[in-house]
Amino acid sequence: MREVRVLLADDYEPWRRCVASLLLKYSELQIIGEASDGLEAVKKAEELKPDLVLLDISLPKLNGVEAASRIREAAPLMKIVFMSAYQDSEAVQKVFSNMADGYVLKWEVSRELLPAIEAALWGRKFVTSQFSGLNSVPGQR
Repeated sequence: MREVRVLLADDYEPWRRCVASLLLKYSELQIIGEASDGLEAVKKAEELKPDLVLLDISLPKLNGVEAASRIREAAPLMKIVFMSAYQDSEAVQKVFSNMADGYVLKWEVSRELLPAIEAALWGRKFVTSQFSGLNSVPGQR
């Protein structure tokens, strides 16, 4: 894997620390910025131009789905992987309809985040194993 510049967006700082420590195990993944709300995520995505945005759905000021839409408008090729506690298929379908590249349940991050990142970078969709049978996620693993 080539060096990947990552923006991490979640409103819960201890969670960002947890994900950052997980990503530190992989020298090719470089966290270049963090955001604690959706507006900040959009602004930093535009300024820093990361290769990948790891994004929570439930963000203050601007929810993650709307933030993803704005990020996509500004940078159509930027990869977006959601990390969320929402475990209903409607939430999963909503993020993929907004052009998400991946969806990982927060309690599966240690097992599924790296495969989700790799899939996104290779142009494939990744959906957390709980929803792997969804028919409405095009190109999923």
